[in-house]
Amino acid sequence: MTIQESQAPSDLPATAARGQLFINGEWRPSADGATTAVINPGTGEQVETVAAATTQDIDAAVAAAKAAFEDGRWSRLSGRERSRVLNKASALMRERSEELALAESTDVGKPITFARVVDVATAADQYEYVAALAQQLDGSVRETPLKAHAYTKKEALGVVAAITPFNFPLILSSTKIAAALAAGNSVVHKPASDTPLSALLMAEILTEAGVPAGVINVVTGSGGALGDHLVAHPDVNKVAFTGSTEIGRHVAALAGQHLRPVTAELGGNAANIVFADADLEKAIGTVIGAFVFNSGQFCMGGPRLLVERPIYDTVLGILKDAVAGVPVGDPTNPETVMGPLASRKQLEKVAGYVEAARAAGGQIITGGEELNINGGFFYAPTVIAGLDNSSPAVREEIFGPVLTVQPFDTEEEAIEMANSTPYGLASGVQTSSISRAHRVSSRLEAGIVWVNSWALLDPAVPFGGVKDSGWGREYGPEALESYTRTKSIIIATD
Repeated sequence: MTIQESQAPSDLPATAARGQLFINGEWRPSADGATTAVINPGTGEQVETVAAATTQDIDAAVAAAKAAFEDGRWSRLSGRERSRVLNKASALMRERSEELALAESTDVGKPITFARVVDVATAADQYEYVAALAQQLDGSVRETPLKAHAYTKKEALGVVAAITPFNFPLILSSTKIAAALAAGNSVVHKPASDTPLSALLMAEILTEAGVPAGVINVVTGSGGALGDHLVAHPDVNKVAFTGSTEIGRHVAALAGQHLRPVTAELGGNAANIVFADADLEKAIGTVIGAFVFNSGQFCMGGPRLLVERPIYDTVLGILKDAVAGVPVGDPTNPETVMGPLASRKQLEKVAGYVEAARAAGGQIITGGEELNINGGFFYAPTVIAGLDNSSPAVREEIFGPVLTVQPFDTEEEAIEMANSTPYGLASGVQTSSISRAHRVSSRLEAGIVWVNSWALLDPAVPFGGVKDSGWGREYGPEALESYTRTKSIIIATD
């Protein structure tokens, strides 16, 4: 592979948030003054310090959000008024795109080019999209035989707990916060402990855009006890969570004790099916992008490749050469395609899966080793053949730049193999047959299916999982609906 060298380091954007939480419109230290280090995964070095919140801080944030909701400073604004603020937030994100991109790249190890054109642009688009939907939260008059005037109206839920993971901090927080705010809710955001920087910048941006004090609150620190305390808090009215299936089950069970709604976007282990009639050049590019994008730390990535047997050996040969040429290295280099994993812990997890697959007889076509680049957490993009469906590398979510490749003989076998894991977030079909595209897509157990592409996403198109990949949808009008409840009003006319 091509190793991309380091560029001159850039300073992180100045922010009032160094060592601070954002609660009730103010920056403040944690209740006990504790802080935690933020590590740049590209170098392994500390780049920032943020506050380590306590449960007392969670209580303060929820109290601020509840007070802001109940006094109507945001919840009782018209949809059009909220829309103006959210549109301004989107514009400010674009104005400050370099700050956001640098924070995301430094925090997560994303190549700076992708942070600009994918992460920041997608998040800004989301605020712009829901700003339009905020003006359309209408109820309806219902015709009944009753001697009454009956109608429905949409109402905000109250305080939303938004809990987000380390892999796409800006995008995955925006999918929750933007929709929650558009509907009139208040938010307490708990970002991943490893990647809090863009969340703190967004608190500044939303406040500058005109979101009132207490409507958006950000509490940083380790997960575990903090997350549990937030989910179980009696004044939280909805939980929006993205993370692993294991933790998602825990969050859902905890929220279920209080009968509060949960949106859960959980793990994935998508199959990408390449039929012999596919445009092979295009398909291979799609396959590689689907497993190296964001260093494979992508719940909707494509880590399982299923190839029709007549082209199986050909595909392996092309992958061996093409994957070895993926530019890997310093995220600040504009030529870098794949950066580091987000943490040493994630690197060790990926390496463990590969070694177990090797020991079980898996054939390493390319990669299969840690890379020594700038002291960061790099792992070579890896292709493994010769594994069956019982292998952990095939069945489980590795969450790294690892692709397993398996042959199939029939369409029916391909569908069965694709559906054979507990997950159901995404799938892909590469074929030149439109009838096959429709036929296979309809039978794949996944919340989203890409045909002759991968990871084409837009705020207008909902995504979310089935089976162990969670429930509920983000993006689209469906997302906004999940942050409201319907009230029926019946007024007697006789």
